[in-house]
Amino acid sequence: MTEPLHDLSAHALLAGYRARHFSPVDVLDSVLHHVERWEPHIAASWLLRPDAVRAQARASEARWRRGEPCGALDGVPVTIKDNIATAGDPVPLGTRAVPLLPATADAPPAARLREAGAILLCKTTMPDYGMLSSGLSTFHRLSRNPWDLALTPGGSSAGAGAGAAAGYGPLHLGTDIGGSIRLPAAWCGIVGLKPSLGRVPIDPPYMGRAAGPMTRSVQDAALLMQVLSQPDARDCMSLPPQAIDWSLAWRQDKPLKGLRIGLLLQAGCGLPVEPAIRAAVEQAARLLEGQGAIVTPWAPFMTPELLAGLDHFWRMRSLLDLDALSAPARASVLPVIRDWAESARGMSGADLFRAYAATHATRVATSQAMQGLDYLISPVSPNAPAPAEWPSPTNDPLRGLEHIGFTVPFNMGEQPAISINCGYMASPATPGAMLPIGLQIAGQRFDDLGVLQLARAFEQLRGPQRPWPAPPAP
Repeated sequence: MTEPLHDLSAHALLAGYRARHFSPVDVLDSVLHHVERWEPHIAASWLLRPDAVRAQARASEARWRRGEPCGALDGVPVTIKDNIATAGDPVPLGTRAVPLLPATADAPPAARLREAGAILLCKTTMPDYGMLSSGLSTFHRLSRNPWDLALTPGGSSAGAGAGAAAGYGPLHLGTDIGGSIRLPAAWCGIVGLKPSLGRVPIDPPYMGRAAGPMTRSVQDAALLMQVLSQPDARDCMSLPPQAIDWSLAWRQDKPLKGLRIGLLLQAGCGLPVEPAIRAAVEQAARLLEGQGAIVTPWAPFMTPELLAGLDHFWRMRSLLDLDALSAPARASVLPVIRDWAESARGMSGADLFRAYAATHATRVATSQAMQGLDYLISPVSPNAPAPAEWPSPTNDPLRGLEHIGFTVPFNMGEQPAISINCGYMASPATPGAMLPIGLQIAGQRFDDLGVLQLARAFEQLRGPQRPWPAPPAP
């Protein structure tokens, strides 16, 4: 085998364990060495404890030697975002303002991974309270994009996106309330699935918030969904348990002939789509059309008013969170978040109700826009990643959400949506550097498997990809 162990997919690792070509200990050694080379440059990890992780790998190795793996991911390394609790570890939410108290139990996604035998490699970084599309944090070091270290990996699942692209093992778990899985997936060139609301139980649950896989392939994302989608009573918003054969995402090709696919090239709000991104998405549409899909240009359904309503609703939520802090803790939060939240202080009750009403209006608009379609494709983001030090692509606290017009509708509407790489563009920061471009595929509510299957079909159509980034020379 010529491919380094840290670059192997979860499927390849499991096959190698079964055949006894290598062990979980061999894989972990390769991953840890690779992380050691990358981490000074991208700062993707937190709570990486090599001795504890090696103990997990040795226990898995022993189970495989006995021919008794304990679950579907036994011995496969996985990273978990900071805001998903793991028993005994603090949950800082990316900010110095949160007391570092140990979690009393694994959150549902972490519990499912542990039950499946996955090696919990580390937690991954996020910005303060997950409220930025960058890795800017008062608690973690500044995360950077492996494709161009001058740029952000995106957020709020910043470390997960950077770690997946850099090769910190095959499986990574993020969360998404407005694009926080899909944006870093797009800007880091990986696969990122925001499932239907409630498909993956989480704790605490919240309107629009979903946990989902971030991987290098659709096949691995589907494998992770097989584990994550198991029921957990702690999530009062979770979907009823459903027997879904997630392996169909890679075992059974999805017929594209006759599929009704909308092509959305303008979000209707926020930043304009950069020409290279538009061209890549149009080319993706042509590939699908060439296989018999019926691709139809689709009108924007988001508006500046809807996006502003969501923005103002979240400002007030954040203001209330900050007002509950002590003065020193509040002062420790990023100034850009404090300024953004403080701008809501003058809102009236009527203003707040109108802002909250935008969440439902966005849900209605998204559901209506999806009528008559099987899937909708679009850019994930209208723009290339911003400089790593910026909190958002506008670098303006009062215009911080202008890049989420394509992603946030599917959080409010609860539909599954995935990011998959569809091309490359020149970096605006570094001459000669090339950056990935994300294609978003959204489906009807509950059709998570179908979205994965269409993404897998596109993955096979899109042609050879550029090599994954390599760590800078010592």
